[in-house]
Amino acid sequence: MPDTDGGRMPSMRDVARLANVSHQTVSRVINEHPSIRPETRQRVLEAMETLQYRPNRAARALVTSRSRTIGVLLGTRGEYGPSSSVAAIEDAAREAGYLVNTANLADGSTEALSEAVDHLLEQAVEGLVVIAPQVRVFDVLTDLRVGVPFVSLQSEPGELRTESSAHQMHGARLATEHLIALGHREIVHIAGAQDWIEADSRMRGFLEAISDADLRTHPPVLGDWTADFGYFAGRELARRRDFTAVFAANDVMAIGLLHGFRDAGLDVPRAVSVVGFDDIPLAPHVWPPLTTVHQDFQALGRRAVALLLDEMHGTSTASEFEVEHRLVVRASAAPPLGVEGVARRT
Repeated sequence: MPDTDGGRMPSMRDVARLANVSHQTVSRVINEHPSIRPETRQRVLEAMETLQYRPNRAARALVTSRSRTIGVLLGTRGEYGPSSSVAAIEDAAREAGYLVNTANLADGSTEALSEAVDHLLEQAVEGLVVIAPQVRVFDVLTDLRVGVPFVSLQSEPGELRTESSAHQMHGARLATEHLIALGHREIVHIAGAQDWIEADSRMRGFLEAISDADLRTHPPVLGDWTADFGYFAGRELARRRDFTAVFAANDVMAIGLLHGFRDAGLDVPRAVSVVGFDDIPLAPHVWPPLTTVHQDFQALGRRAVALLLDEMHGTSTASEFEVEHRLVVRASAAPPLGVEGVARRT
Protein backbone atom coordinates (compact mmCIF):
# COMPACT_ATOMS: atom_id res chain seq x y z
CA MET A 1 0.00 0.00 0.00
CA PRO A 2 1.35 3.48 -0.78
CA ASP A 3 2.59 5.47 2.20
CA THR A 4 -0.17 7.51 3.86
CA ASP A 5 1.94 9.47 6.33
CA GLY A 6 2.72 7.21 9.25
CA GLY A 7 0.03 4.59 8.71
CA ARG A 8 -2.97 6.89 9.09
CA MET A 9 -6.25 6.01 7.39
CA PRO A 10 -6.21 7.00 3.69
CA SER A 11 -8.18 10.08 2.72
CA MET A 12 -9.98 11.26 -0.40
CA ARG A 13 -6.96 13.43 -1.24
CA ASP A 14 -4.71 10.35 -1.08
CA VAL A 15 -6.97 8.66 -3.59
CA ALA A 16 -6.89 11.77 -5.80
CA ARG A 17 -3.05 11.87 -5.78
CA LEU A 18 -2.75 8.18 -6.67
CA ALA A 19 -5.36 8.42 -9.45
CA ASN A 20 -3.89 11.74 -10.68
CA VAL A 21 -7.24 13.52 -10.46
CA SER A 22 -8.72 16.25 -8.27
CA HIS A 23 -10.37 15.39 -4.97
CA GLN A 24 -13.60 16.81 -6.44
CA THR A 25 -13.41 14.11 -9.12
CA VAL A 26 -13.01 11.44 -6.45
CA SER A 27 -16.06 12.85 -4.69
CA ARG A 28 -18.07 12.71 -7.90
CA VAL A 29 -17.10 9.06 -8.46
CA ILE A 30 -18.08 8.15 -4.91
CA ASN A 31 -21.42 9.91 -5.30
CA GLU A 32 -22.07 8.33 -8.71
CA HIS A 33 -22.13 11.58 -10.66
CA PRO A 34 -23.07 10.85 -14.28
CA SER A 35 -20.56 13.29 -15.80
CA ILE A 36 -17.46 11.20 -14.99
CA ARG A 37 -15.85 9.42 -17.93
CA PRO A 38 -15.69 5.61 -17.56
CA GLU A 39 -11.88 5.49 -17.75
CA THR A 40 -11.57 8.15 -15.04
CA ARG A 41 -14.09 6.34 -12.86
CA GLN A 42 -12.17 3.09 -13.23
CA ARG A 43 -8.87 4.77 -12.34
CA VAL A 44 -10.37 6.26 -9.18
CA LEU A 45 -11.96 2.95 -8.16
CA GLU A 46 -8.64 1.16 -8.62
CA ALA A 47 -6.90 3.79 -6.47
CA MET A 48 -9.55 3.35 -3.78
CA GLU A 49 -9.01 -0.40 -3.83
CA THR A 50 -5.23 -0.07 -3.69
CA LEU A 51 -5.46 2.25 -0.69
CA GLN A 52 -8.35 0.31 0.84
CA TYR A 53 -10.18 3.60 1.10
CA ARG A 54 -13.75 3.39 2.39
CA PRO A 55 -15.94 6.50 1.98
CA ASN A 56 -17.48 7.95 5.10
CA ARG A 57 -21.16 7.11 4.73
CA ALA A 58 -22.34 9.81 7.08
CA ALA A 59 -20.46 12.49 5.17
CA ARG A 60 -21.66 11.07 1.89
CA ALA A 61 -25.27 11.21 3.06
CA LEU A 62 -24.89 14.90 3.90
CA VAL A 63 -23.58 15.64 0.40
CA THR A 64 -25.99 13.48 -1.60
CA SER A 65 -29.06 13.53 0.68
CA ARG A 66 -28.96 9.74 0.35
CA SER A 67 -28.16 7.40 3.22
CA ARG A 68 -27.79 4.25 1.06
CA THR A 69 -29.63 2.49 3.88
CA ILE A 70 -32.62 0.16 3.80
CA GLY A 71 -34.77 -0.42 6.87
CA VAL A 72 -36.12 -3.83 7.86
CA LEU A 73 -39.23 -3.84 10.03
CA LEU A 74 -39.27 -7.19 11.82
CA GLY A 75 -42.53 -8.13 13.49
CA THR A 76 -41.92 -11.82 14.14
CA ARG A 77 -39.77 -13.49 16.76
CA GLY A 78 -38.44 -16.99 16.30
CA GLU A 79 -40.41 -18.10 13.23
CA TYR A 80 -37.97 -19.91 10.97
CA GLY A 81 -39.06 -18.49 7.62
CA PRO A 82 -38.93 -14.72 8.27
CA SER A 83 -35.82 -15.00 10.44
CA SER A 84 -33.90 -17.01 7.84
CA SER A 85 -34.63 -14.41 5.16
CA VAL A 86 -32.99 -11.53 7.04
CA ALA A 87 -29.46 -12.66 6.11
CA ALA A 88 -30.48 -12.85 2.45
CA ILE A 89 -31.89 -9.33 2.66
CA GLU A 90 -28.63 -8.07 4.15
CA ASP A 91 -26.54 -9.82 1.48
CA ALA A 92 -28.68 -8.52 -1.39
CA ALA A 93 -28.67 -4.99 0.01
CA ARG A 94 -24.89 -5.02 0.50
CA GLU A 95 -24.36 -6.23 -3.08
CA ALA A 96 -26.45 -3.26 -4.25
CA GLY A 97 -24.41 -0.84 -2.13
CA TYR A 98 -26.83 -0.45 0.77
CA LEU A 99 -26.63 -0.97 4.51
CA VAL A 100 -29.50 -2.49 6.50
CA ASN A 101 -30.97 -1.22 9.77
CA THR A 102 -33.45 -3.48 11.55
CA ALA A 103 -36.19 -2.51 13.99
CA ASN A 104 -38.05 -5.17 15.98
CA LEU A 105 -41.67 -4.65 16.92
CA ALA A 106 -42.13 -4.87 20.68
CA ASP A 107 -45.69 -6.12 20.11
CA GLY A 108 -48.43 -5.97 17.52
CA SER A 109 -49.91 -2.65 18.61
CA THR A 110 -50.23 0.42 16.42
CA GLU A 111 -48.06 2.33 18.91
CA ALA A 112 -45.22 -0.21 18.65
CA LEU A 113 -45.40 -0.17 14.87
CA SER A 114 -45.34 3.63 14.78
CA GLU A 115 -42.33 3.74 17.13
CA ALA A 116 -40.41 1.18 15.05
CA VAL A 117 -41.12 3.05 11.81
CA ASP A 118 -40.10 6.36 13.42
CA HIS A 119 -36.83 4.77 14.58
CA LEU A 120 -36.01 3.64 11.04
CA LEU A 121 -36.99 6.95 9.46
CA GLU A 122 -34.72 8.74 11.92
CA GLN A 123 -31.87 6.71 10.36
CA ALA A 124 -32.82 8.27 6.99
CA VAL A 125 -33.66 4.92 5.42
CA GLU A 126 -34.55 5.20 1.74
CA GLY A 127 -37.03 2.30 1.82
CA LEU A 128 -38.46 -0.44 4.01
CA VAL A 129 -38.67 -4.21 3.79
CA VAL A 130 -41.50 -5.30 6.06
CA ILE A 131 -41.31 -8.72 7.71
CA ALA A 132 -44.46 -8.27 9.73
CA PRO A 133 -46.94 -10.56 8.05
CA GLN A 134 -50.14 -9.53 9.79
CA VAL A 135 -52.73 -7.88 7.55
CA ARG A 136 -53.19 -4.96 9.96
CA VAL A 137 -49.53 -3.92 9.59
CA PHE A 138 -50.09 -2.82 6.01
CA ASP A 139 -53.18 -0.86 6.97
CA VAL A 140 -51.23 0.96 9.68
CA LEU A 141 -48.28 1.65 7.35
CA THR A 142 -50.65 3.16 4.81
CA ASP A 143 -52.23 5.35 7.48
CA LEU A 144 -48.81 6.47 8.74
CA ARG A 145 -47.86 7.74 5.28
CA VAL A 146 -44.23 6.77 5.91
CA GLY A 147 -42.99 8.73 2.89
CA VAL A 148 -40.60 6.07 1.57
CA PRO A 149 -41.28 3.00 -0.58
CA PHE A 150 -42.01 -0.23 1.28
CA VAL A 151 -42.46 -3.84 0.28
CA SER A 152 -42.95 -7.01 2.27
CA LEU A 153 -41.29 -10.40 2.44
CA GLN A 154 -44.73 -11.97 2.47
CA SER A 155 -46.80 -9.67 0.30
CA GLU A 156 -47.14 -6.19 -0.99
CA PRO A 157 -50.11 -3.87 -1.34
CA GLY A 158 -52.30 -4.24 -4.39
CA GLU A 159 -51.41 -6.58 -7.22
CA LEU A 160 -48.18 -7.82 -5.64
CA ARG A 161 -50.13 -9.04 -2.62
CA THR A 162 -52.28 -11.11 -4.98
CA GLU A 163 -49.15 -12.54 -6.59
CA SER A 164 -47.60 -13.53 -3.26
CA SER A 165 -50.86 -15.05 -2.02
CA ALA A 166 -51.03 -17.12 -5.20
CA HIS A 167 -47.61 -18.60 -4.40
CA GLN A 168 -48.74 -19.58 -0.90
CA MET A 169 -52.02 -20.99 -2.18
CA HIS A 170 -50.15 -23.06 -4.76
CA GLY A 171 -47.94 -24.57 -2.05
CA ALA A 172 -50.98 -25.44 0.07
CA ARG A 173 -52.62 -27.07 -2.95
CA LEU A 174 -49.50 -29.19 -3.51
CA ALA A 175 -49.71 -30.48 0.07
CA THR A 176 -53.45 -31.15 -0.05
CA GLU A 177 -53.43 -32.71 -3.53
CA HIS A 178 -50.63 -35.04 -2.43
CA LEU A 179 -52.83 -36.38 0.37
CA ILE A 180 -55.77 -36.69 -2.02
CA ALA A 181 -53.59 -38.57 -4.53
CA LEU A 182 -52.64 -40.99 -1.76
CA GLY A 183 -56.33 -41.80 -1.35
CA HIS A 184 -57.30 -39.66 1.62
CA ARG A 185 -60.87 -38.36 1.60
CA GLU A 186 -61.15 -36.98 5.15
CA ILE A 187 -58.47 -34.31 5.58
CA VAL A 188 -58.17 -31.74 8.37
CA HIS A 189 -56.23 -28.48 8.10
CA ILE A 190 -54.47 -26.85 11.05
CA ALA A 191 -54.27 -23.19 10.04
CA GLY A 192 -51.72 -20.60 11.13
CA ALA A 193 -52.36 -17.61 13.33
CA GLN A 194 -55.38 -15.50 12.47
CA ASP A 195 -54.70 -12.20 10.67
CA TRP A 196 -51.50 -13.61 9.14
CA ILE A 197 -51.36 -13.27 5.37
CA GLU A 198 -49.72 -16.68 4.83
CA ALA A 199 -52.19 -18.41 7.12
CA ASP A 200 -55.12 -17.09 5.11
CA SER A 201 -53.51 -17.93 1.75
CA ARG A 202 -52.56 -21.47 2.78
CA MET A 203 -56.01 -22.12 4.18
CA ARG A 204 -57.61 -20.92 0.94
CA GLY A 205 -55.30 -23.18 -1.08
CA PHE A 206 -56.35 -26.14 1.09
CA LEU A 207 -60.05 -25.34 0.77
CA GLU A 208 -59.81 -24.94 -3.01
CA ALA A 209 -58.10 -28.33 -3.39
CA ILE A 210 -60.75 -29.98 -1.19
CA SER A 211 -63.55 -28.31 -3.16
CA ASP A 212 -62.05 -29.25 -6.53
CA ALA A 213 -61.87 -32.88 -5.40
CA ASP A 214 -65.50 -32.68 -4.20
CA LEU A 215 -64.54 -33.84 -0.69
CA ARG A 216 -66.18 -33.10 2.63
CA THR A 217 -64.81 -29.92 4.22
CA HIS A 218 -63.74 -30.20 7.84
CA PRO A 219 -63.68 -26.84 9.65
CA PRO A 220 -60.02 -25.72 9.85
CA VAL A 221 -58.42 -25.79 13.29
CA LEU A 222 -57.12 -22.28 14.02
CA GLY A 223 -53.56 -22.55 15.32
CA ASP A 224 -50.73 -20.21 16.28
CA TRP A 225 -47.66 -21.63 14.43
CA THR A 226 -46.19 -23.23 17.58
CA ALA A 227 -45.18 -26.83 18.31
CA ASP A 228 -47.10 -26.63 21.59
CA PHE A 229 -50.31 -25.93 19.71
CA GLY A 230 -49.56 -28.76 17.29
CA TYR A 231 -49.10 -31.14 20.21
CA PHE A 232 -52.36 -29.99 21.83
CA ALA A 233 -54.18 -30.33 18.49
CA GLY A 234 -52.79 -33.84 18.01
CA ARG A 235 -54.07 -34.98 21.41
CA GLU A 236 -57.49 -33.44 20.77
CA LEU A 237 -57.82 -34.71 17.19
CA ALA A 238 -56.88 -38.22 18.29
CA ARG A 239 -60.18 -38.32 20.21
CA ARG A 240 -62.20 -37.55 17.06
CA ARG A 241 -60.75 -39.99 14.56
CA ASP A 242 -63.09 -38.69 11.82
CA PHE A 243 -60.16 -38.04 9.47
CA THR A 244 -57.19 -39.89 8.00
CA ALA A 245 -54.81 -37.03 7.21
CA VAL A 246 -53.78 -33.55 8.41
CA PHE A 247 -52.19 -30.68 6.52
CA ALA A 248 -50.54 -28.30 8.99
CA ALA A 249 -49.83 -24.73 7.86
CA ASN A 250 -46.21 -24.91 9.01
CA ASP A 251 -43.65 -27.55 9.95
CA VAL A 252 -43.37 -26.48 13.58
CA MET A 253 -47.05 -27.23 14.23
CA ALA A 254 -46.72 -30.44 12.19
CA ILE A 255 -43.83 -31.61 14.37
CA GLY A 256 -45.86 -30.92 17.52
CA LEU A 257 -48.71 -32.81 15.87
CA LEU A 258 -46.49 -35.87 15.33
CA HIS A 259 -45.62 -35.78 19.04
CA GLY A 260 -49.26 -35.43 20.08
CA PHE A 261 -50.38 -38.32 17.86
CA ARG A 262 -47.58 -40.53 19.15
CA ASP A 263 -48.49 -39.82 22.79
CA ALA A 264 -52.13 -40.57 21.95
CA GLY A 265 -51.15 -43.96 20.51
CA LEU A 266 -51.67 -43.11 16.83
CA ASP A 267 -49.06 -44.35 14.40
CA VAL A 268 -47.94 -41.92 11.68
CA PRO A 269 -48.37 -42.66 8.81
CA ARG A 270 -50.23 -45.99 9.30
CA ALA A 271 -53.14 -44.54 11.27
CA VAL A 272 -52.94 -40.92 10.11
CA SER A 273 -50.83 -38.97 7.60
CA VAL A 274 -49.28 -35.55 8.25
CA VAL A 275 -47.94 -32.93 5.81
CA GLY A 276 -46.33 -29.64 6.80
CA PHE A 277 -45.23 -26.42 5.09
CA ASP A 278 -41.84 -24.61 4.95
CA ASP A 279 -39.29 -27.48 4.89
CA ILE A 280 -37.37 -26.26 7.93
CA PRO A 281 -33.97 -27.92 8.59
CA LEU A 282 -35.49 -30.09 11.33
CA ALA A 283 -38.16 -31.58 9.02
CA PRO A 284 -36.07 -34.53 7.69
CA HIS A 285 -34.80 -35.41 11.17
CA VAL A 286 -38.03 -35.97 13.10
CA TRP A 287 -39.76 -39.36 13.18
CA PRO A 288 -41.18 -40.08 10.78
CA PRO A 289 -39.35 -37.64 8.49
CA LEU A 290 -41.85 -34.95 7.56
CA THR A 291 -43.39 -34.60 4.12
CA THR A 292 -43.67 -30.87 3.53
CA VAL A 293 -43.75 -27.98 1.05
CA HIS A 294 -40.40 -26.35 0.44
CA GLN A 295 -40.09 -22.63 -0.12
CA ASP A 296 -36.86 -20.78 -0.80
CA PHE A 297 -36.50 -18.20 1.97
CA GLN A 298 -33.21 -16.95 0.52
CA ALA A 299 -35.02 -16.16 -2.74
CA LEU A 300 -37.82 -14.47 -0.79
CA GLY A 301 -35.33 -12.16 0.92
CA ARG A 302 -33.46 -11.30 -2.26
CA ARG A 303 -36.69 -10.73 -4.16
CA ALA A 304 -37.96 -8.37 -1.47
CA VAL A 305 -34.82 -6.23 -1.86
CA ALA A 306 -35.16 -6.31 -5.67
CA LEU A 307 -38.79 -5.20 -5.39
CA LEU A 308 -37.81 -2.35 -3.10
CA LEU A 309 -34.99 -1.18 -5.37
CA ASP A 310 -37.38 -1.35 -8.32
CA GLU A 311 -39.75 0.92 -6.40
CA MET A 312 -36.94 3.31 -5.48
CA HIS A 313 -35.27 3.51 -8.90
CA GLY A 314 -38.07 2.74 -11.35
CA THR A 315 -36.44 -0.48 -12.55
CA SER A 316 -37.87 -3.96 -13.10
CA THR A 317 -35.37 -6.53 -11.86
CA ALA A 318 -37.54 -8.38 -9.32
CA SER A 319 -39.01 -10.57 -12.06
CA GLU A 320 -35.63 -12.28 -12.28
CA PHE A 321 -36.17 -13.86 -8.84
CA GLU A 322 -38.40 -16.92 -8.83
CA VAL A 323 -39.79 -18.11 -5.49
CA GLU A 324 -40.09 -21.88 -5.69
CA HIS A 325 -42.66 -24.01 -3.91
CA ARG A 326 -42.28 -27.75 -4.31
CA LEU A 327 -43.45 -30.81 -2.47
CA VAL A 328 -40.77 -32.75 -0.58
CA VAL A 329 -42.03 -36.31 -0.09
CA ARG A 330 -40.70 -38.09 2.98
CA ALA A 331 -42.29 -40.66 5.29
CA SER A 332 -45.05 -38.93 7.27
CA ALA A 333 -47.77 -39.47 4.65
CA ALA A 334 -48.98 -42.75 3.14
CA PRO A 335 -52.20 -44.21 1.71
CA PRO A 336 -54.91 -44.70 4.35
CA LEU A 337 -55.39 -48.27 5.56
CA GLY A 338 -57.15 -50.36 2.94
CA VAL A 339 -56.63 -47.82 0.16
CA GLU A 340 -54.05 -47.97 -2.59
CA GLY A 341 -53.00 -44.43 -3.48
CA VAL A 342 -50.44 -43.05 -5.85
CA ALA A 343 -48.33 -40.24 -4.41
CA ARG A 344 -47.71 -37.28 -6.63
CA ARG A 345 -43.99 -36.57 -6.54
CA THR A 346 -43.09 -33.12 -7.79
